[in-house]
Amino acid sequence: MTGRLQGKVTFVTGGASGLGAAIARRFVGEGASVLIADVDAAAGEALATELGGAARFVALDVRFEDQWLATFATCERIDVLVNNAGITTLGSIEDVTLEQFRHEFDIDVVGVFLGSKHVLPAMTTHGGSIINMSSLCGVRAQADLIAYNAAKAAVTHMTKSCALHFAQKGYGIRCNSIHPGAIHTDMIDKVMAQSDDPQALYAGFVATHPIGRLGKPEEVAAMAVYLASDESAFTTGAEFRVDGGSSI
Repeated sequence: MTGRLQGKVTFVTGGASGLGAAIARRFVGEGASVLIADVDAAAGEALATELGGAARFVALDVRFEDQWLATFATCERIDVLVNNAGITTLGSIEDVTLEQFRHEFDIDVVGVFLGSKHVLPAMTTHGGSIINMSSLCGVRAQADLIAYNAAKAAVTHMTKSCALHFAQKGYGIRCNSIHPGAIHTDMIDKVMAQSDDPQALYAGFVATHPIGRLGKPEEVAAMAVYLASDESAFTTGAEFRVDGGSSI
């Protein structure tokens, strides 16, 4: 299918690489214009150039409210916001430092909060869709991902709170979360780099998926297209798992 997002103005954080880049590419392929927001200017500009006139890069560190306000001040209309920017900190409750824990939350939780809050002036007049990137770890914990588990669980419930508020206000804004399993992106490579035995860690990731492999970024992007499109008009506050059967 093509044209499922024809004419929609979309905004993707962490859009320069990984899941964000896959979502940006698919959105453009479905007829949307995309604002690619990221801290990596070189990668973001390169992707925007690749995607042509339908894409534009904007520099944004999701931790900082002033940057969100300045960025959205240039946007008269946004139909879809994908809060995708995130990091993964490897470590148990004994290993992770307070600094690491706070850093995880600043990006994965505060960033989602600020985006969802400050997009409203550009969305409430016509409605839209907010898509928050949670994780399978947002509903099922792992011992060695204490900070990531906690952050993604927070995103899961923040999504539901926003969905209820928007519905009660009659804003016409849907808010849903996507919960990927292990998807082979550069983030997986960064997590493996934190491990003493990266190959064993990778094998462990594969073993948790009954389907027998890691996911592909394009498979998560396909779910994002559905949630961004008018096909999901009756869908809000829901968790969408793209996890190769890991949650069975």
